[in-house]
Amino acid sequence: MPYRESPAVLRPTAVQQAFWWFHRIIAAYCIMFGTLYWVRLIGFYDGALWRFDLMPVHWQIAATALAALYPFAGIGLWMITSWGPVIWVLCAGTEIVMYAGFPELFGAKYSVVASHLLVACIYLAFRVILHFRQRRPAT
Repeated sequence: MPYRESPAVLRPTAVQQAFWWFHRIIAAYCIMFGTLYWVRLIGFYDGALWRFDLMPVHWQIAATALAALYPFAGIGLWMITSWGPVIWVLCAGTEIVMYAGFPELFGAKYSVVASHLLVACIYLAFRVILHFRQRRPAT
């Protein structure tokens, strides 16, 4: 009798696969944002305050922290680890506080704030759906 795969083999559901793709897309954005902060820190782009030594102290602190944290968040999200979303929340929370809490220092980038809130809502929706699917008895 040839070997056949049992129908009881666990395969990811469509929701799980969509959640994994969501992680990967957000990971790519995190790597991109991290790269943009590094470009700002090393002065590769000629613009106002686009070099570390010309930045005010509040921008130096924020840009340095985000340049270090965004790539870690991207790696964690790409590998679908438990710490990836946690680091992303730190990055998103930092930018929300920067742009919504202190617009006089960092500028008012409400599109960045809205995008972070949208990603957080989508992430929470996925987690709720996956939670209720796991609680449902298998048939």
